[in-house]
Amino acid sequence: MRIDILTLLPELLDSPLGFSIVKRAQTKGFVDICLHNIRDCGKGTYRQVDDYAFGGSAGMVMMIEPIFTLMEKLKAERDYDEIIFLTPDGERLNQPMVNRMSNYTNLMVLCGHYKGIDHRIREHLITKEISIGDYVLSGGELAAAVLVDAIVRVMPGVISDETSALTDSFQDGLLSPPVYSRPEEFNNWRVPEVLLSGNHKLIAQWEEEQALERTKLLRPDLLKE
Repeated sequence: MRIDILTLLPELLDSPLGFSIVKRAQTKGFVDICLHNIRDCGKGTYRQVDDYAFGGSAGMVMMIEPIFTLMEKLKAERDYDEIIFLTPDGERLNQPMVNRMSNYTNLMVLCGHYKGIDHRIREHLITKEISIGDYVLSGGELAAAVLVDAIVRVMPGVISDETSALTDSFQDGLLSPPVYSRPEEFNNWRVPEVLLSGNHKLIAQWEEEQALERTKLLRPDLLKE
């Protein structure tokens, strides 16, 4: 997979995309993540990328020309499964969406700034708008890091034990059951006996019950869905 990220602050993504699972996935050739500075296509000597909003609204707006120029250049080089804009008013990111995108070949991700981007980009070039939550960030870079990490970790072969990712919360519409490790007892707190029994059928049943109970308690909205 190739992921092209369009941003005003590529250096902000160096760290989150340069460590752990995402870095290993790049090193092993599972994903190619390319950062593109929108300012390289900015207007004039100072590479202008923002301007005042028509209508007198407060805040600056990312201009249409630099984004359009960069997008058209990239689109001439390859076909994209999705051209994504990260925005608080987009569709809420969830695990099924992530799973689908992990099978794509090419993704383009646009990071917004200021008051937003010229709406004509959203109307004519963006194919999918995604939100990571009902709040506003200073820019789309952190949201892009979240999106990329979520996609990359479920790509086949990226995690050595693939069943680990498949048993995460939300994969089956429920939260994950509790997990424990050694020692069996600490500070008089014991690991549930069923997990020490070696009876895989009972353990699986316990995990299913715990997942359902935790979901009822913490995220009942998932059961309604």
